[in-house]
Amino acid sequence: MALSHPSPDHGPSRRSALGFMSAVPLAAGGLLASQETAEANTDLSSGSGRIPKDLRPGGAFDRHIKELADKDQFSGTVMIAYRGRQVLARAYGWADKEGRIPNKIDTIYALASSSKPFTGLAVVQLAQQGKLKFYDLVSKHLDGLPAEMAERITVHHLLTHTSGLGDARRPGENPPPEQIHNSYEQQMADFWANLKTFELEFAPGTKKAYSSMGYTLLGELVAKVSGTSFQDYVRQNIFLPAGMEDSAYYDRRRWLTDKRIAHPYMHQKDGTRVDAVRNLDKGSVYGDAGQGSNSARGWMGTGGGNGFATAPDLVRFAIALQGGKLTARPYTELYVNGKISAKPLKEDTSGNSLRGEGFQAYGPVAATFNNQRIITHGGGAGGISTSWSIYLDTNWTAVILSNYDLQSIEPIIDLERRLITGA
Repeated sequence: MALSHPSPDHGPSRRSALGFMSAVPLAAGGLLASQETAEANTDLSSGSGRIPKDLRPGGAFDRHIKELADKDQFSGTVMIAYRGRQVLARAYGWADKEGRIPNKIDTIYALASSSKPFTGLAVVQLAQQGKLKFYDLVSKHLDGLPAEMAERITVHHLLTHTSGLGDARRPGENPPPEQIHNSYEQQMADFWANLKTFELEFAPGTKKAYSSMGYTLLGELVAKVSGTSFQDYVRQNIFLPAGMEDSAYYDRRRWLTDKRIAHPYMHQKDGTRVDAVRNLDKGSVYGDAGQGSNSARGWMGTGGGNGFATAPDLVRFAIALQGGKLTARPYTELYVNGKISAKPLKEDTSGNSLRGEGFQAYGPVAATFNNQRIITHGGGAGGISTSWSIYLDTNWTAVILSNYDLQSIEPIIDLERRLITGA
């Protein structure tokens, strides 16, 4: 099935300057235009009636990101928005060191698992259309599943990571080295071959184990039920209605040649970083297998991850989701509400939850933090670390997209949560 993808403008960026862009309207894509400053400064979570100073340019959040970037511990784009208006936007580092192309506010990043919520939303949309039920056995819609899976795994199990699939490894075993795929057909043939040799780690519905394999299977389900490729379905039914014109599932050839797409830079044992797209034989030092993790070895992203987006596009997604552009309200509530308890978002040394708890929704993590609701998801692979969060009660959106390994954004996420919620 042919896959179509957009052709972003390769000319000068309309928002190419690095640094803060106060309340700049991002027209044409759906991000709200600037209004009077007084209006933008009201109804905020701090309770002061104004944007917290630590989230403003020059505040604690801004200084923290710059400090990390100055130490070469962060490379990427960060955006904080309130009601769709930018409060802070920064970009640091290189999108392509060899080409001397800097990261910009509208640089396109590989999301790794941060794109799993798009897979979940696609399934929810198909349920709204009456094309599937959450309690359906996956085998009702997909052929070729091993009997153990066909007879037991439902759509709900896959959405909530309770299918028993885990992450394609048996307890105590390392995953096999990643294969380099040169076509989507080859990539998915390997996926199905691997799936058919895999044994469930537990009975579906009895435990929770994060499963990229399960979400890849959901992508196959979306394709079968919708009658189009998973990638085209998400672009036509989620990205474009949300105004996310730069977002798509690009193949590796496009990743290598498009000057707007950031290259991941992976840590090596000697302390250096290498370009993942140009060095498929190398992986991150943080990878589990001998070769390390390198998502560029896959030809194209799947339901399991590695869609591409910009920071402004992810703010547009927040606006569209909350504005009812992507699902009817009852199905939006199904999408964002927690189904399965996950783990505390922050623990002290005794293991007690300090500020909140995470739950698995139908794609995102549905969290509570300082008595506020958040939907969020992170992603990490060799040279990729991403996170987006929508603060449902207070209309904040935070996006962190980095083309360095995962450790580079964890302190940023923690500070973001504390400052936005007033914790």
